[in-house]
Amino acid sequence: MAVKQTSAEKKYKQSEVRRKKNKAVKSMVRTSAKKYVSSVHAKDASESQTLLRELIKELDTAARKGIIAKNAAARKKSRMQKLYNASFAEK
Repeated sequence: MAVKQTSAEKKYKQSEVRRKKNKAVKSMVRTSAKKYVSSVHAKDASESQTLLRELIKELDTAARKGIIAKNAAARKKSRMQKLYNASFAEK
């Protein structure tokens, strides 16, 4: 006869899968942000613009999935855009 799985065991397994997926997405966002900031400090405008687009896309995706809060994503996008504008503004 089969052994019946308890609901607590199933819930634990589900939460572990979700935790690993959420951790991967958060890690990807942080890595993307680090790459972007390093390219800005290296004064590479075209690469920075490309990385900024990728970072914004990843932040929006994470916010849409509920991994990070909507306002947190907006705040991070705003700060990164301000960094770009301050670094590459026509003076």
